[in-house]
Amino acid sequence: MAQIDPFEGGHTLPKIVAVSLQQTGHLYNFLAGDERLRRGDRVLVDTEAGVRIGTIEIEPHEPAQTIDLSSMRPIIRAATDNDYRAEQENISREARARRLCVERIRERRLQMKLVNADFTFDGRKAVFYFVAEGRVDFRDLVRDLANVLRVRVEMKQIGARDETKVTGGLGPCGRELCCSSWLRDFEAVTVKMARDQGLALNPSRLAGMCGRLKCCLRYEYATYVELKRALPNLGKRVQCVKGDGKVIRQNILKQTVLIQREEDGGVIEATLEDLVTSRPQ
Repeated sequence: MAQIDPFEGGHTLPKIVAVSLQQTGHLYNFLAGDERLRRGDRVLVDTEAGVRIGTIEIEPHEPAQTIDLSSMRPIIRAATDNDYRAEQENISREARARRLCVERIRERRLQMKLVNADFTFDGRKAVFYFVAEGRVDFRDLVRDLANVLRVRVEMKQIGARDETKVTGGLGPCGRELCCSSWLRDFEAVTVKMARDQGLALNPSRLAGMCGRLKCCLRYEYATYVELKRALPNLGKRVQCVKGDGKVIRQNILKQTVLIQREEDGGVIEATLEDLVTSRPQ
């Protein structure tokens, strides 16, 4: 397919498509060109790592005005039967490459764990993904693999979350892990999110299969933040129809607070309607 000038034809912007290169992988934008593309279609795309087969996840649509189209690459073409056969051959080569790499790692007693091996579509380059606690000198390993496989070899160290995304598994909820089933990009997860949701700061309960904070801590965080704005802060002195006192606990979902009364030290639960006015701190 010929290179597309994104600004050709006056002010009309060309349509773009979002493509994933692996299951639940990051979405990459490409120029759609003139081909009729639908969600689920397999296409050939030119990436920084070489030509790859990807899957259309978002059908052709007009881009936002803020998107820079000048460096965006076009879809090469729809995948053919020959492309599918080449893909299956690469899958077989990847399986052999993984076994070979694991053997060589064991022989050299390298402190690293292989996660996956990935061949480019043309079969000229293999990328090995691994995890390790520190830096690893894998120069001899790369030379060995390149000599046996007769391809360019690249080693990429990835994090614990990426490893779990590749290997998959079941979460404590009993469902397939979000990262390996539908979550495409990782976002920051902090202990503050657990604290603001009133969760016990127990590492064994907050950690996911990857050993990091669970991604699901983000899902309801915005709701908790919004609901919490209506409640008086902990330690605040309030006036209440059930007795004045100090807020000692918030129940965010119920929209109530526990108040320790000044008159007798008793603890009562009050709704927002029970609160009269707030006293100065």
